[in-house]
Amino acid sequence: MLEQEARERIIVALDCGREEALTLARALSGHARWLKVGMTLYYAEGPSIVRAFRDLGFKVFLDLKFHDIPHQVRGAARSAALAGADLLSVHGLGSGAMLAAAREGVEQAAAETGGERARLVAITVLTSMDERALAEVGITCPIPEEAARLAGLARANGIDGIVCSPREAAAMRQLLGEDALIVTPGVRPAGAALGDQSRVATPAAAIASGASHLVIGRPITGANDAVAAYEAIVGELSE
Repeated sequence: MLEQEARERIIVALDCGREEALTLARALSGHARWLKVGMTLYYAEGPSIVRAFRDLGFKVFLDLKFHDIPHQVRGAARSAALAGADLLSVHGLGSGAMLAAAREGVEQAAAETGGERARLVAITVLTSMDERALAEVGITCPIPEEAARLAGLARANGIDGIVCSPREAAAMRQLLGEDALIVTPGVRPAGAALGDQSRVATPAAAIASGASHLVIGRPITGANDAVAAYEAIVGELSE
């Protein structure tokens, strides 16, 4: 993989406060292409943090995992896209009608701005969950089967791809085809702590399995030198 392509594949997760996030973003400017804004940061700062990262030249994955009635999700997706998010997440469990409403919302935003439509990915099974955790919420089928079911539902309702663990990436790529976005959290460089992730892989293994994008947070943001940690991953993918 070429170095520039590797940079397009890595999404740095900034799950922290505003000042720390902006400090990390400024340090990574010129190196990273994508940042992820999750609930911790977005609920504290709102749309302004998306605009701040866009102003620094980043693409933004706004990972809020929309899960509500279709009317609310349609409006949320529109608002998030208008704030400048390039990629949004929705929960696959929210029903086909909800997923279709999310697509309608980002299309409305694109029509209003005349810009490119924000892309959408559906959450299948959170990477912090194992089969015991899944059973606690009443889903007793194997994780790969559940992920495939929700991926098919998402595809049928206009969603561009899915979020899944690296362990399901190969099956998802085969199911969804070459153009689908397959975003994989739970990516840890060799030797990194697992944190709260249960189903993990190294960056190179996740890409080899079919992932289009890797969400990597603490191995980069918690390192003594975030830029060096990021560049080490780029180097691994570029070999």
